Amino acid sequence: MKIIKLHTSDESLIKRILHHDSKAERELYMRYAGKMLGVCRLYVKDLHYAEDVMVEGFTKAFQNLDKFRFDGSFEGWLRRIMVRQAIDFLRSRRAIQFADIETAEVPAVTTDEPDFDVELLQLLIDNLPEGYRTVLVMYAVEGYSHKEIAVLLGITENTSRSQLFKARKQLEEQLALKKENRL
Repeated sequence: MKIIKLHTSDESLIKRILHHDSKAERELYMRYAGKMLGVCRLYVKDLHYAEDVMVEGFTKAFQNLDKFRFDGSFEGWLRRIMVRQAIDFLRSRRAIQFADIETAEVPAVTTDEPDFDVELLQLLIDNLPEGYRTVLVMYAVEGYSHKEIAVLLGITENTSRSQLFKARKQLEEQLALKKENRL
């Protein structure tokens, strides 16, 4: 008779990790490494640096695991750590630069193509200036408000709005250019 291993909850893994169970630590890492690398990759263009950021984020998470209170999801808590780690990495490299502040309405980026190429979009996002990309990802992907972005990045809310506006405008222009070249 074959025994099927049942899914272990995050809570039970965390409790085991807090009791110094390295197998549980590895299992939790393996469960979330792919998703968290994706989060880091949104902020950090270079995959190798994104992996470094992810590993540092996991290290920080494991060091502070006793502070996780099971109020929300562990994945959300871990994701916030990864975002902050990525922002710290970009700051340390002085990669985030913010353009002049302009107050503007934020238009939606639209496409007529039903089968939109995700890889193309990632490439276009990668080509955005760091400040634009960081705010765009924090706002559109992570769901942070402009107020939260301002606090995390040490900028004003208007700068956050401006960066988002410019990022979306640049993406729209790049998409239009790509579409023109295909016709």
